[in-house]
Amino acid sequence: MKHTLQDLLFRPALLVGCVCIAANMVGGQSSASQDQAARGQSKQSKVNPGPATATVSPGDDYVIGPEDVLEITVWKQIELSGRVPVRPDGKISIALVGEVEAAGLTPPKLADVITEKLKTYVTKPQVNVTVQEVKSQFANIVGEVVKPGRYELTQPMTILDAITLAGGPTPFAKLKGIYVLRPQPNGAQQTLLFDYKAVIRGRKLDENIYLRRGDTIVVP
Repeated sequence: MKHTLQDLLFRPALLVGCVCIAANMVGGQSSASQDQAARGQSKQSKVNPGPATATVSPGDDYVIGPEDVLEITVWKQIELSGRVPVRPDGKISIALVGEVEAAGLTPPKLADVITEKLKTYVTKPQVNVTVQEVKSQFANIVGEVVKPGRYELTQPMTILDAITLAGGPTPFAKLKGIYVLRPQPNGAQQTLLFDYKAVIRGRKLDENIYLRRGDTIVVP
């Protein structure tokens, strides 16, 4: 079969054109697949945003102190409900009732006190008290720990608990020289020793005391 010179020149050009078209089709499919995967990943990230940071709220055995912030809810009485700060003198102010001593009481006990006072004005009042912000109970951790600072005592906390919460001792900490400075009513400070190495090995557990308001843990 005879081929003209024009046929011989046209066939390579046709072959190149087919290859380019095929490459463009494959490239287009790949790009579409990538776009679809990206859209799927974006949609999945919106559906599953990941875990939220958990916060610890004080329990019913928490003792309210000055400067704490409370949430008081009176059922079906919106005007009597809301956030109430505890004043430095330990009292709160509530509509109709007036001043109520809050410091020194647990949330359920304070709810009972408010309920009794409201009975004069409200039929069968139902009161709930929760602590929204803890500002009265705290301890300080200073020195060779990963995260020194002020820590809220929202629940019973030992010295070891607090050091762990602060990220633990640094490599430079003198673990046998840790102590707690505890304020006394007369203005003095009591020094309480804490042997970290002994406690984590199950010895000297009597040194792992519960912290009180204003305690300062010193990790030299």
